[in-house]
Amino acid sequence: MIANQTPADEYREISDRFTKLVEGVPDDATWNRRSPVPEWTARDVVRHLVEWFPGFLADGADVTLPQGPSVDEDPVAAWRTMSDGVQVVLDDPASADKKLVNRHIGEVELPTAIARFFTSDVFMHSWDLARATGQDETLDPERCAMLLEGMQPLDDLLRSSGQYGPKVDVPDDADVQTKMLAFIGRDPR
Repeated sequence: MIANQTPADEYREISDRFTKLVEGVPDDATWNRRSPVPEWTARDVVRHLVEWFPGFLADGADVTLPQGPSVDEDPVAAWRTMSDGVQVVLDDPASADKKLVNRHIGEVELPTAIARFFTSDVFMHSWDLARATGQDETLDPERCAMLLEGMQPLDDLLRSSGQYGPKVDVPDDADVQTKMLAFIGRDPR
């Protein structure tokens, strides 16, 4: 998280950017374009975010997010409904007293868990959606640097999770966005 930014503020900023990308997809043909994630289309990037996180919250913190239409039916409304629900959870002062419990990560304060696992996922997948749909792919370099720094010590664990592809070789003098994307298995070229 950027210094002096709450999990709610961080999510608002990152999800607003992702929402603009989702809303910027001009037509169904664009939704069906391939993304940088192997075997995923642009629609699948949104599907991933909309479908995995509600179960994570329900199982780990007994939090139920509102459910919109399916991503196949209306990816914009599906994303907005779920994302707005996440923002409501983060904006609720009572969430600070809740814990998320997961056998892989232990017990974590709910806002911290959302920031660590979902907000960062939305941030990284912003690039995937932008690339797939021909929109601005620029990511915040400070966030890229923070994510990269936090992930590097967990390299073996992240690779073994199956959530990240093999690292992509990039020049030592590459910018931090390129390095972060290469670390998570994206080919920024």
